[in-house]
Amino acid sequence: MFNIDIQYTWLLLFLPLVVAAFDWFLLTKRPDVAALTSTFSCLATFVLSLGLLDRTGSDSFSWLPISDIFSVDLGFVLDPLSSRMMLVVTGIGLLVHVFSLAYMADDKAKTRYFACLSLFMFSMTGIVLANNIAMTFIFWELVGLSSYLLIGHWYTRDTAANAAKKAFICNRVGDFGFLIGILTLWALTNTLDFSLMEIPAGISENLLNITVLCLFCGAVGKSAQFPLHVWLPDAMEGPTPVSALIHAATMVAAGVYMMVRVQYSIGIEAFPALACNVIAGIGAITAVIAAFMATQQNDIKRVLAYSTLSQLGYMVMALGLLAGEAAMFHLFTHAWFKALLFLGAGAIIFACHHEQDIWKMGGIMKRMKLTSLTFIIATMALIAIPFTSGFFSKEAILEAALRKNPVFFWIGAGVALLTTFYMMRVIFVVFFGKSRSHSSEHASEVGGLMLVPLLILAVLALISGYGFIADRLVPFNGFVSESFHMGMPFYVSMGALVLGILLAAAFYAGSPASDKLSGNAVSRALANRLYIDLFYDKVLVRGVQGVLAAIIDFMDQFIISGLIVGGLARLTAAIGSLLRRLQSGNMAAYTALFGIGLLLVIYFTVFYSC
Repeated sequence: MFNIDIQYTWLLLFLPLVVAAFDWFLLTKRPDVAALTSTFSCLATFVLSLGLLDRTGSDSFSWLPISDIFSVDLGFVLDPLSSRMMLVVTGIGLLVHVFSLAYMADDKAKTRYFACLSLFMFSMTGIVLANNIAMTFIFWELVGLSSYLLIGHWYTRDTAANAAKKAFICNRVGDFGFLIGILTLWALTNTLDFSLMEIPAGISENLLNITVLCLFCGAVGKSAQFPLHVWLPDAMEGPTPVSALIHAATMVAAGVYMMVRVQYSIGIEAFPALACNVIAGIGAITAVIAAFMATQQNDIKRVLAYSTLSQLGYMVMALGLLAGEAAMFHLFTHAWFKALLFLGAGAIIFACHHEQDIWKMGGIMKRMKLTSLTFIIATMALIAIPFTSGFFSKEAILEAALRKNPVFFWIGAGVALLTTFYMMRVIFVVFFGKSRSHSSEHASEVGGLMLVPLLILAVLALISGYGFIADRLVPFNGFVSESFHMGMPFYVSMGALVLGILLAAAFYAGSPASDKLSGNAVSRALANRLYIDLFYDKVLVRGVQGVLAAIIDFMDQFIISGLIVGGLARLTAAIGSLLRRLQSGNMAAYTALFGIGLLLVIYFTVFYSC
């Protein structure tokens, strides 16, 4: 690996922003040039990330001076955590850009698409490199904006526009708690700088619980954890390469990264037991319900979306067990194989004329051999076939769970079984058997711009879990080489793997025309997301709308119309009535009033003219 000066980190950070502005304002009518400009800038940031991989250091300048002793700084920190995460962001970003050159070739808003991709790369880079939590929050919000723009890229479709709004609102709910957590952490440590954070001795455990859980709210929103998980499946309305970059490998991993950064800064001893149990519990709940929902989804992208939710739940569960190194290891391996799954799905959708229903596919292996092979390799990593990358990282989480709380170990093993089942369901239905539609029957292999990223990711899905790579690229030196042992977690995992494959084969092998498990109350509940979205819509959203409507109606009828508009009208009428009575035409009355007025003038002149 070559090394470059750490000052090039500023170029790494701001180059995507410059390119986004350049594309948006100057290349509106030259979409092909905009696409290439954005792609080459991503290549440059990847090369810079490689050059900075072994560098450590920081730099900053005062951006918002608030007082003589405090200011919000804009700066970066290069350490094993940020430099490794940066390589994941820029590496997958580059492959997604290359894939998009072909996938979005005929899109009418290609310039806007690539400008928004560059804006996202700038925002995500800012989160990764931020040396203080205030800067993290600013870039956190920019990532939310970028996601909103990319999910709603095809905003003329109601589903895409609604999905973008849903993602934006759900993330703002989590961000409200995140902001409270930042302010509380600032009050506790008297600093926003990660490197200077230190929890003073004697701090109340309740206050620490509040701080950690409020910070975790940000991760719940960004990493789509229960109960704010509902936005991620709908986000599949955006272009598929966006799903690969933002909603599989980078943005949704930002919550996990942020929590590991906080653990890295204040120390795991500052994470009290209650907060840890809540975090691990939320992760476990998300992993389980998402895995169950994935078993009855028919849209290939939504299956992968729920799979992403479930795997993020794994990572969050590891965070709650204070196994941040295992969480980051799984984040690292998951990024490659889940990006491959989404891009592979995108290639299949592209070849099938944008058909996404797995029950209208079939026999894809015969028509798209290389794409099918890469998708199956990614599936092998996801279901943890020995000795793929996902196998090593999942084992690391299960071993940590077994050491710290066996309940979470068995939950993780159950999720592994479900993961194998729903992914093998996709493999049997999509790639084998007979074609079930005209579009899949006439599918053909995609071109080189799509295939090359798939092949590169397939190699990484196979080997990125091995110590000779992972110990270099996962930000905890030596952890990976020492993390795997042929013990109880291995045998339980193998049992879950074999059972999941057998169950999927029993129901889906042999080219079935429809899902044998559908049509009952349980499958309908799972297909309808356990009615959680319906509950939010009918009870929370419409309930809040009803309460707000009643309040607004009361304000309008009784305050504005009744007191303000009507009250002023009645007051004016009363004054007018009084004045009308004074206009009687009686000269004696006028003379008396004139006299009284004159006496008042004389009185005030004499007694108050000092």
